[in-house]
Amino acid sequence: MFNLNPRALLSAILTHVEGAYAPNTLRAYRADMEEFIRYCEEQGQAALPAEPQTVAAFLITMTTRKIKTSTIRRKNSSISAVHRLSNMTDPTKHSEVKLALRKLHRQLGNRFDQAYAITLPVLKQLIAVTGDELHGLRDRALLLLAYDSMRRRTELVSLRVEDMEWLSEDGASLLLRKSKTDQVGSGQWVHLSTHTTKAVQDWLTAANIDSGFIMRGLKNKTVITEGLGAGQVGRIYKGLARKAKLSPQVIEEISGHSMRVGGAQDLLSQGASLPQIMVKGGWVKPDTVMRYVERVRGHVHMNM
Repeated sequence: MFNLNPRALLSAILTHVEGAYAPNTLRAYRADMEEFIRYCEEQGQAALPAEPQTVAAFLITMTTRKIKTSTIRRKNSSISAVHRLSNMTDPTKHSEVKLALRKLHRQLGNRFDQAYAITLPVLKQLIAVTGDELHGLRDRALLLLAYDSMRRRTELVSLRVEDMEWLSEDGASLLLRKSKTDQVGSGQWVHLSTHTTKAVQDWLTAANIDSGFIMRGLKNKTVITEGLGAGQVGRIYKGLARKAKLSPQVIEEISGHSMRVGGAQDLLSQGASLPQIMVKGGWVKPDTVMRYVERVRGHVHMNM
């Protein structure tokens, strides 16, 4: 196995574990390891298996780039995972690598950059610029579904019409078949408000969608695609923010996570407990939620 070139070995490893890990996880492993392999080739060092000193030196090079500490940690985790999956000694457990990470944390800080929070007042501004044409109906359904469910981008675009249960009181529930914290697919019901349910229903009716993915892409604003890419979610938010004439700084900070951040902040303002917020958004680590809600001020009213 060690005689294979590192790229061939990486491909073999990722092919072997496909289906056991989330697609996003495998994409991160591939991208991070390919970057590490390029670095090793430039330095004349082996990438698989790698020496701890090589990994440490690679991580230290990150200080010269505009890169977050969390991204560096992810790259280190990817190197670790690929070595372990190859039954090779994990170089990231060596004291040299741990020392390099400590130096990076002290130099760059350990602070996470938070996406701009799309709270209810901002959500209303975005909804106000959606029209009643097909494109506007899709965007309005996406905004309300994202805010109401507080789900991740990949989870939002995976929701299907067949998994929607229309309730007698005009609301609806959606079965989220799989999520980042439920890789085995046990499933979780997401309950929607009447307002969100109507927006989704209006979109499905106008688009004549009765099966498949709820969220779809639109070519030339009229041709409906089979689904919506997770990467498009943040771009749609930003496009609506520009249309709503939000400030350039706000637009820059908006991302696909903005609805989750805003939803969590609004729930806290309404008196929800940390466990309730975690269940709603599908979080398993309380420290992540605490970073989202630390800037909360005042109270939010839910009248739409």
